[in-house]
Amino acid sequence: MAGYESFAALYDALTDNVDYDAMGAYLCDLLAAHGAGEGILLDLACGTGTLSAVFAAKGYDVIGVDASEEMLAEAQEKRIEAGFDALFLCQKMEELDLFGTIDAAVCTLDSLNHLTNPDAFCEALRRVALFMNDGGVFVFDVNTPYKHAAVLGNNTFVYDLDEVYCVWQNSFDEDTQTTRISLDLFTADAAEPDVYVRETEEFSERAYDLDFVCDALEKVRFEVLSVQDADTHGALTQTSERALFLCKKHGTQLL
Repeated sequence: MAGYESFAALYDALTDNVDYDAMGAYLCDLLAAHGAGEGILLDLACGTGTLSAVFAAKGYDVIGVDASEEMLAEAQEKRIEAGFDALFLCQKMEELDLFGTIDAAVCTLDSLNHLTNPDAFCEALRRVALFMNDGGVFVFDVNTPYKHAAVLGNNTFVYDLDEVYCVWQNSFDEDTQTTRISLDLFTADAAEPDVYVRETEEFSERAYDLDFVCDALEKVRFEVLSVQDADTHGALTQTSERALFLCKKHGTQLL
């Protein structure tokens, strides 16, 4: 995903419905239950760093990676204000290049769906595996094909918040399983509160068949331990909107 220039400053307001503390606690419990309760953790596509702060509070040495400089600027401000330790790097997921190895990795809120090229999607998984220690754990979620077709689809959503009025419009291409997303953001002008400024952000998400994801993981030596409904933490159903993958790295990747 290439931007979030205007969106970065408003991202936290627009995702205020996400219980980051509960999500972070659940993910940390999953990691710990499978041998990755400490060490270096990669927060891939970390955005404004809210989950990075949760992971740091749990005792991990956090590396936050995101492709948006604007998102990382928000994350850095949050790190300074909250006083948690984390290293933030500006990199695309498919170009991940770390200084050393990691013990765990997390990628949340359908970030991997933003890689609409299947080769780039697979390369991002390969890059995580490349820097993952043997026995390391990778947890991530993806929006399901059902969500793209039936929920996002060709629909429009409106969010009327104190900070912003957002009109979210989707266009779904069934052949490519890709949803084109356009966000019109209306914010009050600082100098003239009765005047609203309109800015637009556009990006796409692609739905990947879950068998395709499992095959891509296995090719880079990730064993898929479980796939669950990311929202209920129960079994996946035909109407699950997000799938949560729990994977463990086995062996050293040479390529």
